[in-house]
Amino acid sequence: MIDENELRKLKDIELKLESENHLIAERLKKLNSLKDLGINPYPYRFHQSHHSCELHEKYAHLTAEQHTSDVVSVAGRLIALRKLGKMAFGQIKDNDGKIQVLFNEQDTKDFEQLKLFDMGDYVGVEGIIVKTKTGELTVKCSKFVMLAKSLRPLPEKYHGIQDIEIKYRQRYLDLIMDDKSKNVFVLRSKIIKAMREFLDSKGFMEVETPVLETIYGGAAARPFITHHNELDMKLYLRISLELPLKKLIAGGFEKVYQIGKVFRNEGIDTTHNPEFTMMECYWAYADYNDIMGLIEDCFNHVALKVLGTTKINFMDHEIDLKKPWPKLSMKDAIKQYAGLDVDSMSNEEIISILEKEKIDFREDMTKGQLILKLFDIVEPKLIQPIFITDYPKESTPLCKLNRKDHSLIEQVEPRIAGMEVGNAYSELTDPIRQRYLLEEQAKELRSGLQESNPMDEDFCRAVDYGLPPMGGLGIGVDRMVILLTGAASIRDVLFFPTMKKGEEK
Repeated sequence: MIDENELRKLKDIELKLESENHLIAERLKKLNSLKDLGINPYPYRFHQSHHSCELHEKYAHLTAEQHTSDVVSVAGRLIALRKLGKMAFGQIKDNDGKIQVLFNEQDTKDFEQLKLFDMGDYVGVEGIIVKTKTGELTVKCSKFVMLAKSLRPLPEKYHGIQDIEIKYRQRYLDLIMDDKSKNVFVLRSKIIKAMREFLDSKGFMEVETPVLETIYGGAAARPFITHHNELDMKLYLRISLELPLKKLIAGGFEKVYQIGKVFRNEGIDTTHNPEFTMMECYWAYADYNDIMGLIEDCFNHVALKVLGTTKINFMDHEIDLKKPWPKLSMKDAIKQYAGLDVDSMSNEEIISILEKEKIDFREDMTKGQLILKLFDIVEPKLIQPIFITDYPKESTPLCKLNRKDHSLIEQVEPRIAGMEVGNAYSELTDPIRQRYLLEEQAKELRSGLQESNPMDEDFCRAVDYGLPPMGGLGIGVDRMVILLTGAASIRDVLFFPTMKKGEEK
C-alpha cells in the first residue's frame, strides 16, 4: 500500500512532467485513464513467442491476402500507428526488426482502448499471421496489452536526431531512431566476440586484472586519481593492462590476454576518448616478428568472421586487410613519405621542420624523441595496412633493444587509414636494464613530465624472478571497430562517450 506522503510526491512529479511539454501532459492523461480502467500500464512480464525476423523468414512464402491460423505473440515499441475508423495499422519494432499489426473493431478485444496508445509505447500483441493486399506480413490482432506507457514523444521520424549532442548524450534515443547506429553496436559486439574466438583458438587464456591500482604504468599517459576511504590511500584507474599481464607470465602462464577498459586523463578527438577498450596479449618465447603475424591473422579473422571479406571501405578509401602487410622502419617511412633522411639531419634541422609543421616539442628532447615527433607528418599518409617498425629507444622503457642497432628498439605499430591501431614489442626481460629505465622514467615524472610513470617496485621484483623471451601486443578495440564499421569518430562506436558536462536538452 502506498502511503499518502508517497502519493503526494508522485503527483508532484506528474505535475512537473506536465509543465515540461503539452504532449507529455496528454500522455499523462492517457496513463491515468489506463489506470482508471484497472490496467497496469507497467506489467511484470509478457510472453513473446516470436521476433519479427523469425516471422518474416518463416512466412516469406505467403502470397498477398493469404491468411493462416497460426497464433503468435509479438512485443516491442510502437513506432507507427495509423487509425482508419474501425481499423488501425501499427508497426512494432523489436530487437531484430519491424512487423505490421492490424487492429479492427470486429476481431480485436478492447479495440476502443487503442486511443490511449501512442507511438513510443511498448505493446504486446497476440493474433494470427496474414499477408495484406500489398504483400505486407502482418499480425492480425485479437488482443493487445500495454507493456510500458511512454511519457515523452519520439523525435519526428523522417529527420531523426540531427543534434549531435543529443545523439551522444541520449544514446538510447539514437538507438530507437536510427537503425544504422544500432547496427554499429551489433557489429561491435560481433567484433569483440570474433577477437576472443581468435585468441582462444591460438591457445591464449583470458584473464582479469585490477582496474584500481596503487601504482600506474605501461603507457605514456596521465591517470585518473581516486581515493579509498577505508584504507585512506590514493588509487589510480589503470592506464594500461601491460604490467599485471607480464606478472602473470612471470608466474608461469605462457599465453594470456585481456579485453578491458583503460582510462587516460587526456584530450578527446575522433580517435581518443578518456575511457576506451584495449586488448592486450603476451606470448612467452615469441618476439615482435611473431606478433606481427598474430596481428595480421587477427585482423583477417575478425574481418572475415564479421564482414565476410577482408576489403573495407573507409573514408573514401578501399582498404584490403589481407595479409601479408608490408613492413617499414620508422626512419625509412619518414624518408619515403616525407623525403627526410633523419640520420643525416641535426637536431636543429629536425626542430626547424617541427616548427614549420606546427608540431609540439620540448627544447630538451633527444634526437630520438624528435624523430618520434617528426613521424606525425607521415602518419596520415599510411592508408593501407602497414607495420612501422624499429622505433627510437626513447619511445618506451618496456621494449628490447633492436638486435642490430642499439639506438632503436624492437617496437612495431600497425597503421591503417592514418591511425595507429596497435602497439607491439619484443618485450624487455633484462631485470637490470628494466629497473634502470623505469627509474629514469620516474625521475622524469618527478621533474614535471606528467605523462611519465612512477617506479613500480613490484613489477621490477617480478622481472627479477625471471621473464622468458616474450612478445606483447595491444590493439585499440574501438579503433578496430571504427575501421570495420566505417564510423567517422570513436564517439560513434562507444555507447556512452565522455561528454563535457552541460544542460540536458
